[in-house]
Amino acid sequence: MGDEVLIYGSYGYAGALIARRAVDEGLSPTLAGRDAKRIEEQALELGCEHRALSLEHPEVIEREVGAFDAVLNCAGPFSNTAEPLYSACLRAGTDYLDIAGEIDVLEAIAERDRDAESADVTLLPGVGFDVVPADCLAGYLETRLPSATRLTLAMDGLGTFSPGTIKAIIEELPRSGAIREDGAIRTVPAAWRTRQFDFGEGPKRAVTVPWGDVSTAYYATGIPNIEVYATVPELAIGLMRRTRPLAPAFGSKPFQWALKRAADAAFSGPTADERARSVTRIRGEVEDDDGNRAAARLLTPDTYDVTAHTAVEAAKRTLAGEVGAGFQTPATAFGPDFVLEFDGVEREDLD
Repeated sequence: MGDEVLIYGSYGYAGALIARRAVDEGLSPTLAGRDAKRIEEQALELGCEHRALSLEHPEVIEREVGAFDAVLNCAGPFSNTAEPLYSACLRAGTDYLDIAGEIDVLEAIAERDRDAESADVTLLPGVGFDVVPADCLAGYLETRLPSATRLTLAMDGLGTFSPGTIKAIIEELPRSGAIREDGAIRTVPAAWRTRQFDFGEGPKRAVTVPWGDVSTAYYATGIPNIEVYATVPELAIGLMRRTRPLAPAFGSKPFQWALKRAADAAFSGPTADERARSVTRIRGEVEDDDGNRAAARLLTPDTYDVTAHTAVEAAKRTLAGEVGAGFQTPATAFGPDFVLEFDGVEREDLD
């Protein structure tokens, strides 16, 4: 493998952090995206090559990605960008990575596992915050209790958001909620279940959320029953439940368009100082059919800082040929201790 990587969506909030990190780590990425002016300005600032690339013509995408050893897709919502890019990568023989966290996107990529093996291509989505820390925690807990049949993941402190993250959440509104049950993903109502979790500072109430770990943790562990929770304000829990009947309307094009426009206007992403003050706590629990249990907690820095570090390191290792062909999750690609290699990440066993 060579060292040529294309970072698509490099001028978005997360993409810009990743591109800067890649340059600081000694990579020479080529930057790409739809907006030619923004790409050119960023490339001049970072001293990188650049490409203006829409995702409308498959043959053009294939030609462009075929010139690189790997593509790192940072352009959300990934429901719009992932399929054109990973399909082109499969045809061109180029490894594909992204920072997606949407269940449907992750499941669609997992379904291309055999195609990727046949093409000798790595498909490694979810190399950002949602999924890396939780995926590694799930993988670690499976090593502590290999007989586990139930996995619960809960997150606290998710207080910083970029426009891309908000848009991804907006696209998930029609789904309402999701869990994995007996190996299959099941749609459930919003705030379907609530639980109290101790993240290290006393019990906090959390609700089920349809996050990407419902997809990826299954492939990382083989555990067939998975629920993912997040802490939200008490008022939000009531609102989520009262708006359940509106879920189908949330998927309409006018509604989605209006909310995404509002996201662009209202969110610019956290400042460096805000990120420095932000921490996230994750709790994981596994249980088997005999009632045996294991639990652990992770403490991490801000989600976007984690994403910049994990995405670049994942790209470097993929370029170095350290990841096998086919569909991978961060934990299957790099092992459950991968997340511990980054500053500020701590893991604690709970017995």
